[in-house]
Amino acid sequence: MSVAYSSIRTREDAGVLFATLDVGPLNLIGVDLVRDLVSLVDTLYSDPGDVRVVVIDSASPEFFSAHVDLTAIPQYTAEAAKAGGPGDASLGMFLHRLAHVPVITIAKVRGRARGGGDELALACDMIFAARENAVFGQFESGTGALPGAGGIQHLTRRLGRTRAIEAITGADDFDADLAERYGADLAERYGWINRALPDAELDGFVERLAKRIAGFPPAGVKAAKRAINDLTLPHPANVRSDSAMFLGLVALPESRERLDYLANRGLQTLGDVERDLGDAVAEYPG
Repeated sequence: MSVAYSSIRTREDAGVLFATLDVGPLNLIGVDLVRDLVSLVDTLYSDPGDVRVVVIDSASPEFFSAHVDLTAIPQYTAEAAKAGGPGDASLGMFLHRLAHVPVITIAKVRGRARGGGDELALACDMIFAARENAVFGQFESGTGALPGAGGIQHLTRRLGRTRAIEAITGADDFDADLAERYGADLAERYGWINRALPDAELDGFVERLAKRIAGFPPAGVKAAKRAINDLTLPHPANVRSDSAMFLGLVALPESRERLDYLANRGLQTLGDVERDLGDAVAEYPG
């Protein structure tokens, strides 16, 4: 499987495709990245070649993916629509398609995965994160919206009702290792991720697991994934509903005011607001 992308670096080794997000320091989910992800997923459905496992990580040491590009929602939505047609024109439905892709997918997270970036990771079959620096968050409630690309669906199933309400309505950051604020390995303990590993061990662990799975007969692995998906993934109607609700809420005047306030402080640029977004959304002066 050899396809060139403008925003994703790829290499294939022993049945594992390593796909590294590389679209600026924040890895915003915008037009270029969505276009390339749609192309990648289409290829995994139609002509995966020898690929049995895909590992998604980031070229940025600080950001797996900060969130969606909030200045280009209609544009990246149009790209996402190419995955399933105009009736499913949403990032959420594209990520729902990613969750069903007939190979195993692993998100390897260093740095911040928030909003749509976290939803990209949640659409993967497994998430492994660096204990020292990984941060997860759904900040949308802090701006008057809600997670619209699968965050509610996945986190409710993973965390349970009460912890999902805490994570989503609290709009705070969950570190892989927040010893001072929450206790060690909160994201792992809550079930948000599979495991938090020391940064120095993360690459080796994920590569060994990916190659182990890729070495098994694919029919059994695919059948197991399909059966687990049937039991655990949301119905498309629920994903569509969340997406429509997000688009409606983010257009409301109060949401626009809060997003403009954050933009004036540095949202979508490399700096303190993006590094500490869980804190920044709670500092609105109004």
